Amino acid sequence: METECFPRVLILTPIKDAVDLAETYFHLLRSLDYPADRLSVGLLEGDSRDDTHAVFSRECAKHQSHFRRIALWKKDFGYRIPDGLPRWDPSVQVDRRSILARSRNHLLFHALDDEDWVLWLDVDLIEYPADILQRLFATGKDIVQPHCVKQFGGPTYDLNAWQDKGRRVMHDLRGAGELVRLDAVGGTMLLVKADCHRDGLIFPPFLYGRRNPKVRTRKKYFLSTEEGEVETEGLGIMASDMKLECWGMPRLEIRHRDL
Repeated sequence: METECFPRVLILTPIKDAVDLAETYFHLLRSLDYPADRLSVGLLEGDSRDDTHAVFSRECAKHQSHFRRIALWKKDFGYRIPDGLPRWDPSVQVDRRSILARSRNHLLFHALDDEDWVLWLDVDLIEYPADILQRLFATGKDIVQPHCVKQFGGPTYDLNAWQDKGRRVMHDLRGAGELVRLDAVGGTMLLVKADCHRDGLIFPPFLYGRRNPKVRTRKKYFLSTEEGEVETEGLGIMASDMKLECWGMPRLEIRHRDL
């Protein structure tokens, strides 16, 4: 089959302090059962304390000829999680996720060209099926994600994908079928039709959706007393406001490294 029959896909990944992840990241990309001349890769490095930019720059040069195109940008936002706090500490969530949203948007606006789809991909993933793109495309949905876990069959790793104000996450939905509607999405792997982004769908770097009935009560989740969703969850609420639907595949699992 002519490769022109395959949609053009832009794979986007923000990276930070990721020196030890570069080799696995590119190995998994090259293992995709998808025409490489239909795949573009964009990376944004920022605020690293290690040699992430230099290492990924070398990897990009090494794999340049394999993909349709590949590019690495740098943008420091000047944000560091306070020493002694894990990145999941509730007190830093809004600030940390706001910077991540800005990083995603910055990368998107630099990298998106003529591609048909954008695949957001976490640099920390360690395993996903070679035919993952075909399986996501087969849903026919504009915004869809697989189920990110640390161990196959285990609890959900990416708790940013949920229904019903966060009461149900992906592992709660395994029995609901191959494809389920989501109110919010995660970013470990997220496929978005490029035209959705072109039409204005972004990752809000602020609490978005205060008047949307799908938004959680922030106090209940120890995130803030102010309502609204930020970053990937904010994208899910914004998609709803744009009359778009988000979907998840709870039985299609990908693996994230254990942090």
